[in-house]
Amino acid sequence: MSAKLDRRHFIAAGTTAAAMPFLLRRAAAQEAWPSRQIRMICSYPAGGQTDLLARAFGEFISRQVGKTVVIENRAGASGSIGAAEVTRADPDGHTILCSISTTYVMNRVMMKNPGYDMDNDLTLVSIIPGAGLLLVASPKAGVKTLDEFVAFARKSGKVNFGTYSAGSAPHMTINELNKQYGLNIEPIHYRGEAPMWTGLAEGTLDVAMGSYTAAQSVLQSHRGVVFAVHSKKVDAIPNVKTLPEQGARAKFFTVSGFTGWALPKATPQPIVDRLAELCVAANSDSKVKEVLSTFVLEPALGFKDSNALYQRELPVWMESAQALGLEPS
Repeated sequence: MSAKLDRRHFIAAGTTAAAMPFLLRRAAAQEAWPSRQIRMICSYPAGGQTDLLARAFGEFISRQVGKTVVIENRAGASGSIGAAEVTRADPDGHTILCSISTTYVMNRVMMKNPGYDMDNDLTLVSIIPGAGLLLVASPKAGVKTLDEFVAFARKSGKVNFGTYSAGSAPHMTINELNKQYGLNIEPIHYRGEAPMWTGLAEGTLDVAMGSYTAAQSVLQSHRGVVFAVHSKKVDAIPNVKTLPEQGARAKFFTVSGFTGWALPKATPQPIVDRLAELCVAANSDSKVKEVLSTFVLEPALGFKDSNALYQRELPVWMESAQALGLEPS
């Protein structure tokens, strides 16, 4: 018996010894992170909300860790091009994804093969909860509340409602309103918010839905009237009630989109935790606060809170997205 025990101990010791170089390298990498320049892959174009958030947070992180953070825009395919590139990177914390809920949630419904698997290829590190999206009607509709909009839609028989893409939050909002109120709202899909708001300003659309910041072009020129907010109140217009406050019952009206950072799945947890801590610490930076304020966004959340929110809202997003009945492309 003692001989067998000695042999087992010998084998175990040998296995541990063989693993030691790998373990030591991994521990050293964690201790030294970051050891070189960091790439932050922004999966949307330069100049937009996601890009500006990536740059503000990237500059803060760079100052804190003493390494350059380079922002690389890899736009296209609803964020999947950038996300797929990050999943192919070494899981050492030196390649970070900055993207939005479309990339983390919707692409699994909208695409047959996005090139990555959110559950198996990426670890969500920190998220910034999205602001409430505005529902804005053309002045000719003469509506200031959800009830007035429903009455307008019933009287008109057909309403042209602008969205910034198929499968977006506005598209799902249309579907839910049609179901609850028996309406015939038709989604008119644009490639982004700018052309959508132009459509409302020119009279092509009866209603459009999007961010507070982008909507200013029609609100300030009095070519649009806000009659509801999708999921949460916007501080700048506190008197405008949310859809749930006005009687809309769908679960989807309780969730909001988000911007978030992710790392390749096998990245060591100490690096994940450190990056999450830096994202939270960035909330106090003057430039970060300016960008958050511009887009009426909440502060970044830590790792546990981010993932708890993601897991809580994911089923609601998936259910509403699947209810659209779109064929994945």
